[in-house]
Amino acid sequence: ARRQQAAVATVLADPAVQSVASVVGVDGVNAVVSRGRMLVVLKPREARDASADDVARRLGVQLDDRAALRVVLQPLADLTLDDQIAPARYLLEVQAPTPALLSQWMAPLAAQLDASDRLVDVTSDLRDDARQVFVDIDRESAGRLGITPAAVSAALYDAFGQRQVATVFSPSSQTRVVLEAQPDFRDGPHALDHVMLKSAAGATVPLAAVARWSEQPARGTILRRDQFPAATLAFNTAPGVALDDAVAAVDRAIAAAALPPVVETAFGGAAASFRASLPRTLLLVLAAIVTVYIVLGVLYESYVHPLTILSTLPSAGIGALIALQLAGSDLGIVAIIGIILLVGIVKKNAILMIDFALERERRDGFAPRAAIHAACLARLRPILMTTAAALFGALPLMLGSGAGSELRQPLGITLVGGLLASQRLPLYPTPVIYLAFARVAQRLGRGRDAAVAEPAA
Repeated sequence: ARRQQAAVATVLADPAVQSVASVVGVDGVNAVVSRGRMLVVLKPREARDASADDVARRLGVQLDDRAALRVVLQPLADLTLDDQIAPARYLLEVQAPTPALLSQWMAPLAAQLDASDRLVDVTSDLRDDARQVFVDIDRESAGRLGITPAAVSAALYDAFGQRQVATVFSPSSQTRVVLEAQPDFRDGPHALDHVMLKSAAGATVPLAAVARWSEQPARGTILRRDQFPAATLAFNTAPGVALDDAVAAVDRAIAAAALPPVVETAFGGAAASFRASLPRTLLLVLAAIVTVYIVLGVLYESYVHPLTILSTLPSAGIGALIALQLAGSDLGIVAIIGIILLVGIVKKNAILMIDFALERERRDGFAPRAAIHAACLARLRPILMTTAAALFGALPLMLGSGAGSELRQPLGITLVGGLLASQRLPLYPTPVIYLAFARVAQRLGRGRDAAVAEPAA
């Protein structure tokens, strides 16, 4: 408690911290008395000079040199997939058939994770460094003195337990009297030297005459997963390291630790959701593109021209990825949502041109070249205006620095990068692709007959 109070004083001295709530010992989150928890409330974003992540890193450097006290700071997210509070953001669950086997392999695995330069704040919730005192009764010596094991157990409980021996009644309340040794005689294993027993003859016999005791390591908590002993390794990604690279580093650490087959590992919380959704992300984007293709094909009654419209998407996707790379942001769930939004925003520019060109071909009898040329002239201003409106609408998301801006910035960066990369595409390659597909459609006999005569300029 004294060490944590000193850490609280250091945290409160930071100019970005508004208040701190400190808890030491067992509560709704902590399962052992040797662990504490601090809830740090930061000042409003406009009143501090750094984000929550930067403040956590700054305080971590200041608290890292404290002896016998390890402090791990984790910014709390507004949206989270974790079902438990852990000292770090990502979890790796380890399971073994026996507690001894779990304790044997947790240390090598934690050492491998801690040695990786892509992971930081590696913390284990396995507490097998607690101490227990085991009392071994010499039954022959105890029998000669007429001391039973039950008498030894009763004497130990009287000294170190909470035996109620009486109740004091008053007119308005009652007070329970609990028997225990004085604090000076119960602060360590040497307190057993002062425990006295009563022999059958009525003499006082010290516990050391009929028993021996020894200290042995024990687990402070017993955690289970699927009815088997389990423990959790929590970790954070190093600054500038994506979660995908961190997960790969964890896989390499597991392989380097050479765990036996009976020791199983599995990601938990946000890391497990990321690993489960990673293979589906590409399928999600492809499903969105296929859906758009089907809708456009039905709308324009063509198998070819939906591809003309979708040809604007690669540049938008590349621009979004480049913008995320330059900004140092990860391709997370919010960024994926931004890329899916780009599918609808960017293809709108090509739709403005292709819809106009097809209308001129089918209703007015224009040739494909004349139709797309007229579409470029007529749709220039709407394309520039709508793109500029979408771009200026996404700028506040990218440049915002208020509360919760960390969640919105990847969306704004993705939209701005994609829109800037695709701004000129509809006016340059799209007409060429339109004419190329029109020739292919005519050769395959799937396009409509186009008028030969072109109207006067």
